[in-house]
Amino acid sequence: MKIVLLHYSAPPIVGGVESVIGHHARLMADAGHEVRIVAGRGAQTDERVKFIQIPMVDSRHPVIDAAKRELDRGHIPGDFNELVQRLVDELWEVFSDADRLVAHNVASLNKNLILTAALKQISERSNRLQIILWHHDLAWTTPRYRSELHDGYPWSLLCEAWDNVEQVTISEFRRRELAELMNISEEKIWVIPNGVDVARFFKFESVTTNLMEDLNLLDSWPVVLLPVRITPRKNIELAIDILAVLRREYPQAKLIVTGPLGPHNPANVAYFEKLTTLRSSLGVEDSVHFLAELTESLLPDAVISDFYHLADMLLMPSREEGFGIPVLEAGLAGLPAFCADIPPLRDLGGSFVNYFSLDDSPEHIAAHIIEELLVDRLFEGRVQVRSRFSWQKIYQDQIVRLLGKGKHE
Repeated sequence: MKIVLLHYSAPPIVGGVESVIGHHARLMADAGHEVRIVAGRGAQTDERVKFIQIPMVDSRHPVIDAAKRELDRGHIPGDFNELVQRLVDELWEVFSDADRLVAHNVASLNKNLILTAALKQISERSNRLQIILWHHDLAWTTPRYRSELHDGYPWSLLCEAWDNVEQVTISEFRRRELAELMNISEEKIWVIPNGVDVARFFKFESVTTNLMEDLNLLDSWPVVLLPVRITPRKNIELAIDILAVLRREYPQAKLIVTGPLGPHNPANVAYFEKLTTLRSSLGVEDSVHFLAELTESLLPDAVISDFYHLADMLLMPSREEGFGIPVLEAGLAGLPAFCADIPPLRDLGGSFVNYFSLDDSPEHIAAHIIEELLVDRLFEGRVQVRSRFSWQKIYQDQIVRLLGKGKHE
């Protein structure tokens, strides 16, 4: 599919809408689409996404700026229609072979009404091109713009529903505003929020990003981290038992064991076989993951550090420890820690760690974990962001469906 993204400016120009356009372009290119960005300012920032500069698309172009000063006073410049037609001709050269045109704020704000009027004409010209009007802000509902808006054309283009376009807002609040402004049903308006790129936000290593996607960790909660080598004293079988109980309350729960087999004891191979057998017998093959099964190389410290930012809790059911570095790392990362009540871990973790007795049943330990998580608003926030507001989720769950709608559907 050939997709054009349109805005006054584009990355690397810094701005909220510009950032969204950059994420959209990357995700669309990742999905195999041919993507172009059209703007008055910007540059090519992704080798897969062509940047096309049309100077008069810029809200700060001298001609546009002069016209806006007149329009803000309620006067339509004498050359308005001529400028609109000039821009229609320039844009059509870029749009004529496209399948989808996504215009961000162009039909929402009065920053460049010449561009708005040109886009309106193009929407009436093409029977093939599906135009998507993406509204981040609405001039007519924002008090600071009211003195610049006047009755009639072209200001009316910002408050009237256009025919044969898809309307998108970034929040339920904006949808209600747009529906009331244009006197249209809320059901006719898509709500597609802005998102966050989890991997880029945390500067994850590429290995971490691949593991996160392969294990579908953005849709998992809680993500339980056990950053230890596979050796009997780490008591990993108890962690598996706890995870199996947790899944009764949280079916999306996952346990991540980051370390390889302990290098000094041949019995560790038999121990690992015991753990995988237990995993199968409890039916948690899809939720207990030994990273040693997924990568042949030793994971570097940077990747292990990434998992502290990706996980929801640290679990340390060790029977014995000499020290317990993961407890310190969890404290540094602000990660809730649940540890066996053994002297080294209690001495190290003090009051910021949740302890359980090794004599407690997995059911008792899991109940304690659930009780703590239910009152942890940070846990709730992490889950909500990962499951609803990651760019990957937003693209797959919503933008793909939007792009799939054909003209006049």
